[in-house]
Amino acid sequence: MNSAETLKVTTPTDREVVMTRVFDAPRHLVFEAYTNPEHLKRWLLGPPGWEMVVCQVARKVGERYRYEWRNAKGTQFGIGGVCREFTPPERIVSSEFMDGYPSESQTTVVLTEQDGKTTLTLTILYESREVRDTALKTGMEHGVKASYDRLAALLGSGLASAHA
Repeated sequence: MNSAETLKVTTPTDREVVMTRVFDAPRHLVFEAYTNPEHLKRWLLGPPGWEMVVCQVARKVGERYRYEWRNAKGTQFGIGGVCREFTPPERIVSSEFMDGYPSESQTTVVLTEQDGKTTLTLTILYESREVRDTALKTGMEHGVKASYDRLAALLGSGLASAHA
């Protein structure tokens, strides 16, 4: 498996989770896939068996976003928050409140491009170490990996050809 197919997860501080993956696509396409509802509904699904049933995207500072997923058994959950920084095509900072969690976190997405490949770095800053550790125990790494695998496939097919 090469580096473009590997999700790297680290915990650089007591309150952070950092997830990094390289995509074989230019930064503007990765940003488009990350901010366009039609694309998000195709890849931001977590583990197999889930569908996105609500996809409200924030594309300006101060706007609210909301994503909700449902599986075949009818289980549904969501996340939402407010966009704090929106700098196309390189950076998005948002508050994030996940259904069922008592506290809000901050997510920062940074996209850097080198030689036509884009490194996506997602940093999640939690209220405390305990909240971070609880989030890690949910298996979030597997859901992010599955989603990023779908994103890589999307970037390698329809999205890339539509913007070539």
